[in-house]
Amino acid sequence: MKTTHVAPAARAPINHRRRAFAAAGAALLAAAALPPGTPPALAQGKRQLVLSTYGLNNDLFKRIVYEPFGKLCHCELVLETGNAADRLAKLDARKANPNVDVVQITDFLALDASQKGLLQPIDHKKLRNLDQIYDFGRDPLRNQEAIAYTVYSVGLVVRTDKASKDIKSWKDLWKPELKGRVLLANITGNQGLAQLFMVDRVWNGFGGAMDAGFARLGELKPSVVTYYTQTAQMTALFAQDEAWVAPVGRFGWLNLKKTGKPLAWVVPAEGQVGMMNTISIVKGTKNADLAHQLIDFWLSREVQEALANELADSPVNRTVRLKPEAADALTWGKAQIDSLVFMKPEMVVRERGGWVTQWNRMIAAK
Repeated sequence: MKTTHVAPAARAPINHRRRAFAAAGAALLAAAALPPGTPPALAQGKRQLVLSTYGLNNDLFKRIVYEPFGKLCHCELVLETGNAADRLAKLDARKANPNVDVVQITDFLALDASQKGLLQPIDHKKLRNLDQIYDFGRDPLRNQEAIAYTVYSVGLVVRTDKASKDIKSWKDLWKPELKGRVLLANITGNQGLAQLFMVDRVWNGFGGAMDAGFARLGELKPSVVTYYTQTAQMTALFAQDEAWVAPVGRFGWLNLKKTGKPLAWVVPAEGQVGMMNTISIVKGTKNADLAHQLIDFWLSREVQEALANELADSPVNRTVRLKPEAADALTWGKAQIDSLVFMKPEMVVRERGGWVTQWNRMIAAK
């Protein structure tokens, strides 16, 4: 784990792109006055707010989120970074005396944290920007203990100069002319979970045990190049002409286009799986007021728009305006959003261990 202090600091000269955000940020700071009832200590001296997060694009988030928010609240953000499972384990180990105030993890891990008593309700009345968020992101756990701050889709990427060019459905992966060219995701990653869920769904499964999904994926084994575990591995196999089609998280689309291969993003007729990262308040925090302010700040149009236009996160705020290159790279726009199908977090938490065991027996076994 890595802990980083992010204190408000003077900025170096910025380029044209940064000036645009600086202007937007200034407008936000002017509009986002501290809510009534804010403790006087907030205006008198700095406090620390500890955020448990992924640690990706740290310089970008520092410029767009951490430093502007530090100036707004006259506080200091401290980051605890690492993979989500490790950070959740640390929260659980310190539940009697938490030293983290806010945590960012996937929706199903947030439900896991909630069931372990690690989170506390978010007061929606304190969030001025909540009504701008897509309905699916406002209360994904249905207990007001998490809010989505970004979303991404898992759809299909296809070679347009091969037999894969006619793919329109998840069921098309079983076409015999694709034998040896289908690339699938391993169950250990979120794309693997999404893939299993969607295959089960389109072949008339009912969730839970995923019997239909496992049976169909077992039939598909002779057509599969490999089961990728990392986005870089998937990109390399497309670049080397080994793969013609794969289920892909939208965040990997930009790097795939850089391979120079004739590729297209396909929204299958049955839809794409939607995956959410959420933000929550840790139970027992002494900084609940700052935690609510950070969440509201993160959900604002200005912050969501700036992060999206820098290709950091797909926005959940409906009011953002994206540059063409960002709109093409991210999960955004009516067609993308309307196509999303979400797994129930409670199903993933309850069944994931069984899915991994069954995958190892039926799919991973030689």
